[in-house]
Amino acid sequence: MNSNTLLQATEVSKSYRNGDNIITVLNGVNLTLLKREMVAIVGASGSGKTTLLQILGTLDTADHGSILFKGQELHQQPEASLAAHRNSNIGFIFQFHHLLPEFTALENIMMPGLIQGQNKAILRDRAMELLQRIQLAKRADHRSGELSGGEQQRIALARALILQPALLLADEPTGNLDAGSGQMVFELLQELSDSFDLSVLMVTHNMELAQALDRTLTLESGHLV
Repeated sequence: MNSNTLLQATEVSKSYRNGDNIITVLNGVNLTLLKREMVAIVGASGSGKTTLLQILGTLDTADHGSILFKGQELHQQPEASLAAHRNSNIGFIFQFHHLLPEFTALENIMMPGLIQGQNKAILRDRAMELLQRIQLAKRADHRSGELSGGEQQRIALARALILQPALLLADEPTGNLDAGSGQMVFELLQELSDSFDLSVLMVTHNMELAQALDRTLTLESGHLV
């Protein structure tokens, strides 16, 4: 495994049972993601893109195959170890922001660290720094209902980065936004990837955004091509 490789998936397969039928979603997927690389995964709806992202992020398990993160095998590790891995190494951002409506923007960003029991003062400083980076420092005390869709997604991005992960998994992060807001979120992804030495794996239907990344892969018939 190359020292510059962050994530390597080999022959990853996943099937589901639907009554008497077996539906194969992933059929021997191979993927190598380098440190600080930004890669898009595209493909038809229902092709298994989200399933692949969830397996790579250890939110779901593969039937077969190997997943290495910084050279460490993840497949079949106990859930407690996988939860610690997710908290320490991976940030997630989805099409819908999933902010907690009863908390402010600042508190939402701090939440992953608060759940871990980290120092509140340090978390607050880090969250305020991220708010400044995403140009929303003036909205720190606003709740999610007081923010636009684009602002909510930028808060969700900052929340995903508060614990300084090595990998960001993004599932249609601009899919629920208008063109202008989507472009702003995408540009922030690029900027923050450079600043935080972050690798990004992004599922998207937006081919224009996909082609602006380092590589674009297509999930087709259970394979990445």
